[in-house]
Amino acid sequence: MPVIDTKLLREDPERVRASQRARGEDEGIVDEILAAEQARRSSLTEFERLRAEQKSMGKQVAQARGEDRQALLARTRDLAADVKRLQGEADAAQDRFDALVRRIGNVVEPEVPVGGEDDYVVLETVGTPPEFDFEPRDHLALAEALRAVDMERGAKVSGSRFYFLTGVGARLELALLHLAVAQAVEHGFTPMITPTLVKSEVMAGAGFLDAHADEVYRVEADDLYLTGTSEVALAGYHADEILDLSQGPMRYAGWSACYRREAGSYGKDTRGIIRVHQFHKVEMFTYCRVEDAATEHQRLLGWEKEMLGKVEVPYRVIDTAAGDLGGPAARKFDCEAWVPTQGRYRELTSTSNCTTFQARRFGIRERDPHGSGTRTVATLNGTLATTRWIVAILENHQQADGSVVVPAALRPYLGLEVLRPE
Repeated sequence: MPVIDTKLLREDPERVRASQRARGEDEGIVDEILAAEQARRSSLTEFERLRAEQKSMGKQVAQARGEDRQALLARTRDLAADVKRLQGEADAAQDRFDALVRRIGNVVEPEVPVGGEDDYVVLETVGTPPEFDFEPRDHLALAEALRAVDMERGAKVSGSRFYFLTGVGARLELALLHLAVAQAVEHGFTPMITPTLVKSEVMAGAGFLDAHADEVYRVEADDLYLTGTSEVALAGYHADEILDLSQGPMRYAGWSACYRREAGSYGKDTRGIIRVHQFHKVEMFTYCRVEDAATEHQRLLGWEKEMLGKVEVPYRVIDTAAGDLGGPAARKFDCEAWVPTQGRYRELTSTSNCTTFQARRFGIRERDPHGSGTRTVATLNGTLATTRWIVAILENHQQADGSVVVPAALRPYLGLEVLRPE
């Protein structure tokens, strides 16, 4: 199934070109796609015409005699060759069309800022960065004093960018993830523990084998992929199904380990657990009607902000620019927490409106409430908690003696009010 709406491509190609320009990508591909589709349609039309003639020819041959029969048989052989040729042309045109369409990211929403990674727009800033009357420690120094993280043995066992969470570190992560699941259930999400190995067609359907395939771990012997987010498994959960959205969106909260190769990040964030190959995450995922997607996106952002409020860290919300969206997203909001020792905000959550991009690939539909037949649904996702949150919690809640005050919302899950160095 096409990745983006081919009706939109035909009827409003300029909107798709504008989306490509906003992303900083080739807009000429739109005309290539339109030409490929025209070639496909022409080949199919001629193929179907000759196939119809071929079928009618069979009846004529059965009734003909003598020279007429020989002439019809010759024509039948020519038709068979032409039909085979046109079928090959139609298949080739279809393959070219499919390959070109997969190179286009989702059509961005009109409100999305134009540009790349640094062209985001700050929508809101919440809380005030803490002021310390001592030299603050970074998260790794704090975690090592608390015996919460062991990077050295992580590297010994698995290599760089791996780690052990130990003692209160493990307990802190579990408390954080349990708090996220509890909040998700409170708001009507169905909790899910998802597979972390998926088939290639599921990884591709979710949009993770397009421009960023080099960031994904592949198990070649089984042609399976390790997922970087439970979004992938949840996006494929209802593949080829017709959903009932008459009572509102269907919402899932997936808890999973996540794996990312971090290709191209050599030398970036090598200290601590900010950019690592494996982590845990609770991810919200929604199926909803297309006309409800923008409102649902704001809901997901609101639930992310609610979680950030519970861990009591200063943060800001940014509207991510088109060139930094990733292929499946039509719009994305990031919440970035203040990291005192870096003097800047770092991403803790993202929520993306993928409109029909993923559902179209997976064939996920609903009964059209405005007419007959079915139509594609929208999908959205949003982070509710990850291992990286530990960075912001430790740094923002540290005290002069190296202890860390536990945010009140986490205390029932952690069983501690203060984390103290050993």
